[in-house]
Amino acid sequence: MSNTPIKYFINPEVKVENNAVEELHRLLEVNETIATLQKHSPDYFDDPNTGVLEVAITPDFHKGSGIPVGTTLFTRGFVLPQAIGNDINCGMRLYVTDLSEEQIRTNLDAIERNVRHVFFEGGRNIPMTRQMREKMFKEGLIGILDSHKEANGEGIWRYYNEKQQELDLNHVNKMGSFIAESTIGLDDFLGPAELSRDAQIGSLGGGNHFFEIQVVKKVHQGSIASQWGLKEGQVVLMIHTGSVSIGYHSGAWIKEMLKKMYPTSLKHPDNGMYPLPLSERSLPQWKMFWSLLHNAANFAFANRLMLGLMMYKSISDVLGDFEHRLLYDAPHNYLWEEQLEQVGGFLHRKGSCTAKSAEQMMGTPFQYTGEPVFIPGSMGSHSFILAGLGNRDSLYSASHGAGRALSRGDAVKVDDDRFREFLANFRVINPIDPKRADLRGRSDILKKWEEELKKEAPYAYKDITPVIQSHVDHGMAEIVAEVAPIATVKG
Repeated sequence: MSNTPIKYFINPEVKVENNAVEELHRLLEVNETIATLQKHSPDYFDDPNTGVLEVAITPDFHKGSGIPVGTTLFTRGFVLPQAIGNDINCGMRLYVTDLSEEQIRTNLDAIERNVRHVFFEGGRNIPMTRQMREKMFKEGLIGILDSHKEANGEGIWRYYNEKQQELDLNHVNKMGSFIAESTIGLDDFLGPAELSRDAQIGSLGGGNHFFEIQVVKKVHQGSIASQWGLKEGQVVLMIHTGSVSIGYHSGAWIKEMLKKMYPTSLKHPDNGMYPLPLSERSLPQWKMFWSLLHNAANFAFANRLMLGLMMYKSISDVLGDFEHRLLYDAPHNYLWEEQLEQVGGFLHRKGSCTAKSAEQMMGTPFQYTGEPVFIPGSMGSHSFILAGLGNRDSLYSASHGAGRALSRGDAVKVDDDRFREFLANFRVINPIDPKRADLRGRSDILKKWEEELKKEAPYAYKDITPVIQSHVDHGMAEIVAEVAPIATVKG
């Protein structure tokens, strides 16, 4: 298993950083760890052919934290929890609306005030009972559907339409519902029996997470666009975020569990990657892992749902009711149990989207189009909506973005004139409003505000054009529509 095949799907115009390749090879040292464990304890793994069987690298490949972004692994006989990162079920959600670009731009100042209030200034108002939170963690979006009436339509629940939400389940990967046997380490978060509010659900988080109001600029594939309800000039709403603090909570518990499992007589892996065996002897840890993983994944689905309702409130309070139809919601940091050519194993995706073909999506609303794939550009640049083609060599995966060109540290050092030009042509909504009179003398706060925006500005990312072209050239996905930002909300 040491010579794991690696397939790259990268445009020749895109430079591949050596540090990302080095990080990938360090990750694959897990095969050496498995060989050491098998020699030390022959029954550590039930399957003697345990190992990483295949690796696929998507066009936005770049260095991450322990595992490069844009990596898909297919493993047999074990899972590698750290290979999906701590932001478990970070993913994308996209709504189609019947709003026009002119409606948004004409009322953008009022919409911005509402968004800032709802997202950042205490206007979130998502009351939940302990039972609602428990069902959310254990059953995801189905759990919310079953328990939402306990909120009595208070706060954001006024905008939760039960009939529509039931239909929307078919537009979410795995219906947004991973069954967990228990909630682990979340007792304080579950809160009291009666309705209460917390600061987690409905949170964008930091980094490259965003909520963007976009307009469809160009339709490339008319038939699929029509089936998905997309047309030029139409406003769509794109969300990119995950499980925020809950994911880090689950990730920390999982890593501690794996370290405790590791034989005390062996030197711990140099790369810090601990395999979790699919074995009879590890059944308690196996069950614990899936509960922790599913708790975080279910929260992420619920988090994106609440953010969608928050944006609906922010816009509808200005423009009145509008169509707000979910196209799709899917993770790009997760793992799935899959059969590839009759070999059972686990697909791990870190910063890579599922991109299945129409045939693979039989029995879903996408059986005639292929799986929707959302690839955002950097803040302020175009994003793309694609349809998966089910490329077997890429492990049915696609990119989840353009990939960074500059580290966050280097992006902060970019010339101020370049940054000012970006701000002059683009609307960014975040917790700090630099136009507020009481902030004019607070250079410390304004400097921090600038630095955070610089880290995610367009020049910090690669050009998305060759990344998208790679998907076309390699038959990974076809372009359906191109969208441009009107305003971006950043945490």
